[in-house]
Amino acid sequence: MKIEDEIKQPVFQSDYQKGYINLVYTAGWLQQQQQAAFREFDITLPQFNILRILRGQHPKPATVNLLIERMLDKTSNASRIVDKLEAKSLVTRTVCPSNRRAVDIRITDAGLDLLQRMDEGVMKRENGLQNLTAEEAVQLNTLLDKIRD
Repeated sequence: MKIEDEIKQPVFQSDYQKGYINLVYTAGWLQQQQQAAFREFDITLPQFNILRILRGQHPKPATVNLLIERMLDKTSNASRIVDKLEAKSLVTRTVCPSNRRAVDIRITDAGLDLLQRMDEGVMKRENGLQNLTAEEAVQLNTLLDKIRD
């Protein structure tokens, strides 16, 4: 469905304004799709993001600073998210042996299992991107990278 129909706005000041509104609207739409899919796993998008970062680090530990650097949503409170994941036994926190002020964060087997189940279910759900050809997906990535440059 076209953005004009989605937000009931037939005219835009420019194609740049329309593109911006379309991008913001689509990002929110994608986030809502993911949140709905994550509910069955009792996990939020920021928690999922941290688990994926930790899986990429596995078996090496990560620090809160590393998590903050790599998180998709830079406004999320990484320490609080790690607290919640630790309460769910999906991550562990231990004092770093070489630096007593640092904390090592690792994903647990339960966290790895959860991501595996999510990979098999949630991540294979249609999210609209399957409507793009491979060439269009490359073009989309190029354009998004260009916007951030």
